[in-house]
Amino acid sequence: MRPETERHRMKKDDSSQMIVRVRGLKKSFGSLQVLKGIDFFVPSGRIYGLVGHNGAGKTTAINAILGLTTHEGEVRVLGREPFASRADLMKDIAFVSDVASLPRFLKVHQLLELMDDIHPGFSRENARRFLLDTDIRFSSRIKSLSKGMLAQLHLAIVMAIDARLLVLDEPTLGLDITFRKKFYRRLVEDYMSEKRSILITTHQVDEIEFLLTDLIFLKNGEIVLDASMESISRRFCQVLVSPDRIEDARAQKPLFSTVQLGQNIMIFDGLERQSAEILGTVSTPSVSDLFVALMERPSAGGQEHEKQAPGEIQ
Repeated sequence: MRPETERHRMKKDDSSQMIVRVRGLKKSFGSLQVLKGIDFFVPSGRIYGLVGHNGAGKTTAINAILGLTTHEGEVRVLGREPFASRADLMKDIAFVSDVASLPRFLKVHQLLELMDDIHPGFSRENARRFLLDTDIRFSSRIKSLSKGMLAQLHLAIVMAIDARLLVLDEPTLGLDITFRKKFYRRLVEDYMSEKRSILITTHQVDEIEFLLTDLIFLKNGEIVLDASMESISRRFCQVLVSPDRIEDARAQKPLFSTVQLGQNIMIFDGLERQSAEILGTVSTPSVSDLFVALMERPSAGGQEHEKQAPGEIQ
């Protein structure tokens, strides 16, 4: 086991700073097993990306964390079992799905009043203060707002909730790229703290790469990657292989190989950088490239965490 892996495991197992602990989580719908005994941890002060194709189990895992579904295995959020303690736990959790979920028939000021009534951690004053920097009028009906304004209103609601865990399920779906980037940037700059953690699911992985501290890939109900962003840059490398080194590169058993515009590109797991540089031009794969590599790789039938060697229902 690599030293940095051991340090990461020790940090994850420190219960004093644990926000979410999932062990052996299983969930079936009839004969279909959606989650197959997954384990993961979310310490405080971290931003996790939970990424997978539709049907991978992302929404089911989130529902278990939020206490919205029964399951097998252990789930603890802030030391409590979510399904049994959901009403109490919701005081410390905020859950936001895509902006289309906002009640369009309400006026903006009515939404703020509603949030004030239903979430004890919501501050109407903080939300109003944020909205003063926008063109949104408090008397406007939500259905009359543009997509950009909806994103700003959504962000105001999120940032006005004082929660230990913020769960975002495709929060910027359908929004213009400008507003998506603004949403995430303001979230990191004005909301995130060492006492809070954020769990994000999205298909737009490259757009959130800059803010993530950790990454989890789900495939067919199993975790195929659970790693910090720092360890990913050390563990994986992408090589634009020199034409005269193609056979040497293949001998190193790349995780993934493709040909783009006549150039051979390979992704390696655990190949030393010095050895990689002999093969061609070396870089760190983007999250989306790594996702494609691991999703197309045949499943080994188990989890492949950074702390282990190789190895959705909507």
